[in-house]
Amino acid sequence: MARRPPPLIPNISDYLLEVRELTMDLTKTSGAVVRAVEAVSFSIPRDRTLALVGESGSGKSLIALAIMGLLDPQSAQISPITKMRFDGHPLRDLSPSQWQKIRGTRMAMIFKDPSTSMNPLHSVGAQLSEMLLVQRKLPKAKALARVMDMLHEVGIEAPERIVKAYPHELSRSQLHRVVIAMALACEPELLIAHAPAAGLDITHQRDILQLLAHLQRRRRMSLLLLTEDLGSVSQMADEAVILRKGRMREAGPVRALMMNPKDAYTQALLCCRASMAQQGLRLRSIAQWMQNAAPIALQAAPAPTSAQPLLQVIGLSKVFAPLGSALQNDELMAIDNVNFQLHCGHTLGLLGESGAGIPTVVHCLLRLQEATSGQVLLEGEDLLALTPSEFWPFKKRLQWVFDNPLTALNQRQTVLHILSEPMQLHGIGKGGADWKNFALSLLDQVGMPAAALERYPFELTAEQGQRIAIARSLSLSPQVLVLDQPTRWLDISAQAQVLNLLKDLQQNLGLSYVFISRDLEVMRYMSETLLVMHQGQVIEQGRTSDVFAQPQHAYTQSLLAGVPRTIPAELVWTPAQV
Repeated sequence: MARRPPPLIPNISDYLLEVRELTMDLTKTSGAVVRAVEAVSFSIPRDRTLALVGESGSGKSLIALAIMGLLDPQSAQISPITKMRFDGHPLRDLSPSQWQKIRGTRMAMIFKDPSTSMNPLHSVGAQLSEMLLVQRKLPKAKALARVMDMLHEVGIEAPERIVKAYPHELSRSQLHRVVIAMALACEPELLIAHAPAAGLDITHQRDILQLLAHLQRRRRMSLLLLTEDLGSVSQMADEAVILRKGRMREAGPVRALMMNPKDAYTQALLCCRASMAQQGLRLRSIAQWMQNAAPIALQAAPAPTSAQPLLQVIGLSKVFAPLGSALQNDELMAIDNVNFQLHCGHTLGLLGESGAGIPTVVHCLLRLQEATSGQVLLEGEDLLALTPSEFWPFKKRLQWVFDNPLTALNQRQTVLHILSEPMQLHGIGKGGADWKNFALSLLDQVGMPAAALERYPFELTAEQGQRIAIARSLSLSPQVLVLDQPTRWLDISAQAQVLNLLKDLQQNLGLSYVFISRDLEVMRYMSETLLVMHQGQVIEQGRTSDVFAQPQHAYTQSLLAGVPRTIPAELVWTPAQV
């Protein structure tokens, strides 16, 4: 590895990074000034890992941007009492030219969404080489050779192909590894990682977290981890700082915080997760946990009223042929002989890693792609045998809720337009007044105020956006909802609220769910039956409790054993009332 440049001044501290009394005000577009961070202090020793833990709005990102010198001075003002030192040198005294020598070289940051960290118009190799060409002044040949070494170090297979690829041609796991390589290009001493495994499937989450831990030890870096996932904190961090609404609630060694949390908010973070202890109960929000609200039992799923399932999938298969190829040997079997049943008012969980074929199953189920063979029976009617015009009325009965409301909702349309559009397309109601009244009733069903009707999606929180997406799916009075990781981008408390909402809607409206999740605790909480897929095939299915308790297939066993969100049993604190 290349030698690091000499420090700005000789080392005068055992801590690589020291933050003292970080206080920050934000100026909103309305002109109002709010206190976003107040009196936050922490230190990161050399070669150690510290986690900043908290929900969205806790101030984690602002603190990281302040450390990196990336705050907009027009909207963010740091208090004069704040002191930040890196390797003993005051960061607040640095000029732009001095920042350029430190940022990316001695300290680097991995952002939450890797797709936004890369330029879609430039190849991976060009973007990885840029840091080495600009900061290290390496010749192009040496820079490219170093890029190949970095890609190999982060576990990228066939790096000679990846350097020529563009970001959109990579899988999400590959993107995560590439941005890690980019951050480590100039051998930083401090790496800030914001939810580094967010959005990945179970195995890839584990692999990315293990990779970061390995790189931290191998390179003797300091690591600042920003997350709300206490599972990754328990595996990676030495110490943690618990934040809420910009203020410190508790800090100390991770083991002590996990086993004996003193602050009510820390206790709530540990308990708010969907878990075995919450089976059969409504999930409590952070606020409810802090108020010691009593647990409320859920109504059990209704027993099937008939032996005939509402939805039955028989022998569903899909074969893709590469574009421009007429050779049968080039065909790809995406899903092969998939079979399952779903009864009215019940939830079927679909579990599998990337490449398992779950999206293809859903696409064929909803006829967004035409299956190669098989049947999809809705109350005995084979949907795959219908012509497009015959299938049109059935679209109302099968609806899809996507994982990310930011991309699922048109940001240029009001909530009223978003909720009214499906009614207009399917001829529901007589016009604007009917659509508005129905939209208001939908907002009430999903726990949103009437005032939200005139708002745009970008004005909503992630939880509110997901509630609107659910309301849109309900506008056609469906029987079956496909829920595609509906809590993937939500923090813990918002996740609990949305899962409660889905349980309530299922109970009140008799809905049936096809539920997809990469969070096994959420899957166990939501589904009565579980179907495990691997490489396009169903390898195990049965009652969810049975599959989790006694998985029969070796793949399922390895999948359940490798969950990075699982907090070691010896570190779990359990309140008296659970």
